[in-house]
Amino acid sequence: MSSERSAGGGDAAPQDRRSVSVVIRGRVQGVSYRAWTKKTAEGLGLSGQVRNRADGAVEAVFSGDPAAIQRMLDLCRKGPLLARVDEVIVSEGAADPGSNGFVIARDGS
Repeated sequence: MSSERSAGGGDAAPQDRRSVSVVIRGRVQGVSYRAWTKKTAEGLGLSGQVRNRADGAVEAVFSGDPAAIQRMLDLCRKGPLLARVDEVIVSEGAADPGSNGFVIARDGS
């Protein structure tokens, strides 16, 4: 079962760009979730980063076109083939990483 919760908010972003922070819980480590996220986000033209968290979740920041962000969030609810996503927590107004592409960050950084 998958659920989505919205948490927090920030200053309103320009309508042509949206930034969100996302925590994905379930069986999301050891199943290539980060590599899948990077490839999928790049394909949608998003910038940001993804990393494993010590609590077993995956955390990502996505920034870019609002429609592309929404598509990425929809895809995150399923993830790669071996993943099992139980929960997606979305926080609006994440710091915009700019247009420097999408990276896999070091765990815990």
